[in-house]
Amino acid sequence: MDAHKIELVQKSFEKISAMGLQAAETFYDELFAIDPSLRPLFNGDVNQQRKFLSALALVVHKLHAPQKIMSDVETLAVKHVHYGVEPKHYTFFGNALLRTLRKGLGDEFTPEVCDAWTDAYRMLARVMKEAAYGRAPDVLSAIG
Repeated sequence: MDAHKIELVQKSFEKISAMGLQAAETFYDELFAIDPSLRPLFNGDVNQQRKFLSALALVVHKLHAPQKIMSDVETLAVKHVHYGVEPKHYTFFGNALLRTLRKGLGDEFTPEVCDAWTDAYRMLARVMKEAAYGRAPDVLSAIG
């Protein structure tokens, strides 16, 4: 990712993070709207929502130096396999994230911001899927 896209992601994340747990709630609402069968994979407690926001914040803040978090991201990916996450779910997660951003940012969710977030998520998902399942196809081929 180039510096401009990283800046777009980081600046837009400031507004999303200010939403606090509401952002996580919106994400899970969007995820379950995309695929209600995913609900059993999540226990829905506030601690899980905080973990989601913390992990997202860590990734967003380290986009300029992703090598510093790759080991943690890979470990997280392997854990998710044990929770029942399948490769196809990464597309659902990415779309839920983009829908959350669209709702949270409103008019500030421009095509340029969407493109930056899509690139960031594709990078993250590629690393996670490779760590968890080996080489995998790209995600977010169709953003809903």
